[in-house]
Amino acid sequence: DDGHGISVPKELQTVKASISEALAGFQRTDDKPGFEILNVRGWDYPNLVLTYEKAVKIAREEHVPVLVHVEEVTQPQGHSTSGSHERYKSPERLQWEKDFDPIKKFKEWILSNEIATEAELEDIEKEAKKVAREAKASAWKSFLDPIKQDHQKVIELLTAFGAESKNSVFINKVRDGLAASVDPLRKEIYEAARKAIRYARAENLASKRALIDWINGGIAENAERYSSHLHSESEDSPLNIDSVPAEYAETKSVDGREILRDNFDALLEKYPEIIIFGEDAGKIGGVNQGLEGLQDKYGVHRVFDTGIRECTIIGQGIGMAMRGLRPIAEIQYLDYLLYALQILSDDLATVQYRTKGGQKAPLIIRTRGHRLEGIWHSGSPMGMIIHALRGMHICVPRNMCQAAGMYNTLIQGDDPALVIESLNGYRLKENLPTNLGAYNVPLGEIEVMAEGDDITIITYGSMVRMCVEAAKQLREVSISAEVIDVQTLLPFDIDGNIINSLKKTNRVLFVDEDVPGGATAYMMQEVLEIQNGYQELDAKPATLTAKAHRPAYGSDGDYFAKPSLEDIFEKVYEIMHESDPQTYPDLYA
Repeated sequence: DDGHGISVPKELQTVKASISEALAGFQRTDDKPGFEILNVRGWDYPNLVLTYEKAVKIAREEHVPVLVHVEEVTQPQGHSTSGSHERYKSPERLQWEKDFDPIKKFKEWILSNEIATEAELEDIEKEAKKVAREAKASAWKSFLDPIKQDHQKVIELLTAFGAESKNSVFINKVRDGLAASVDPLRKEIYEAARKAIRYARAENLASKRALIDWINGGIAENAERYSSHLHSESEDSPLNIDSVPAEYAETKSVDGREILRDNFDALLEKYPEIIIFGEDAGKIGGVNQGLEGLQDKYGVHRVFDTGIRECTIIGQGIGMAMRGLRPIAEIQYLDYLLYALQILSDDLATVQYRTKGGQKAPLIIRTRGHRLEGIWHSGSPMGMIIHALRGMHICVPRNMCQAAGMYNTLIQGDDPALVIESLNGYRLKENLPTNLGAYNVPLGEIEVMAEGDDITIITYGSMVRMCVEAAKQLREVSISAEVIDVQTLLPFDIDGNIINSLKKTNRVLFVDEDVPGGATAYMMQEVLEIQNGYQELDAKPATLTAKAHRPAYGSDGDYFAKPSLEDIFEKVYEIMHESDPQTYPDLYA
């Protein structure tokens, strides 16, 4: 605690101008549990040592959380070197920071206790500065040397290019500009190389090819340097898990939530490192009974309740996952994920990327969403989620059998993931697999739910059932619709199989419960741009989404705010009417 939040003093930041005083109610007492709150000053070396020793002893031996509030911490350069603290600190405060610099006070303490002499400390300080200077010079050299090599190489390539091209005046000017640059960044080198290519765009030259080859090789190298390890690149990636289909000995129809419960039971039995926790996840077995009886069977340390605090739930899960456990953290409803989105996006989704695979946190988040009834409990903000959580797998199963298979896949992998169960599917009947805990659903693989020749409907989650039913009704008016369940939004159709459907139908409709321009826009880009699906279309691609507001209340609100069976039927019919108005006359003419 340096007394400021960037430039704003703590009197304007914190109740009572003290985080420890504001949290005093958390302090444990003789008869009630809580935190242990300890205070110490940042320049007081011996008491810092004693305080942290005490904190560690309490935490490890008594299993009590400890908050150490370190006050009177100085800022030699302010909050950052880009913002001078002279602008917001008084002369008296700035002088105090010099007088109470922890290094200065530490030195005074060493001398007053006759641990070392002034001369010895000066020698240590000189040696420390020497080591720091040498380390800085070594690090800077190791950073610059490969860039200098690239710099020289591109100058040579540009010289050869200019000598061969009829546009040598322009190419040599680019070369000379690059040569004049002292210690250029990689950016400047690639700018010059790529710009030079433009001047000879109509020429077929060996020197041009050599430059292009260097650029392409360098871009691949820098993709590894700056853009790798968004997801696991190890052999334990969930994308490497072999597919094991669900098996059925006989047709035994059960509630979907029973499949989840029995599958979690099998996983908890098989993997002792699994811990499942969240709001109402423990004693009552979850609000939809997907964990029914599992706390009684496995104990309160493996299946337990938490408070209604989504950020804390995710934070606990990240810590557990990084320490080698396999937590499944439950966020009760998809709408509540909003409260944890910053932690998920900044901390969890980026951990492998930030450390280039050096650290992993394979936390699995379990939640439920999509359609039901109610403004706070039946949202489907998938566009927001998939754009904020790149670095995680986003699974959108259509039923509980698929959801269970996804958990089985993820628990064998080393990536973080979010599984969004269909809120209205827990009491729907499904066939019970016999190989619970063992079968899996591969990530990034689509499934064709209904085959057709006239139009492709692409969807996920709760909408799959509705689109399949709409396809049945469309057959009554001689429209053959193919329905594709994408199953996971991240990754999306890894093998690029959706294009095969478009080659057959030449029409496409994207359907979901997000707002307009949400996840349907993402799916459209994946199919039309990345898979080149636009080349196969004979009709304008279309989307069908929920309205641009939160889910409306009640069954009627759901009907008019989210895509209904009639909406799907009529949207498909409208597309067919545009192609063949004689066969498919306007329904509302």
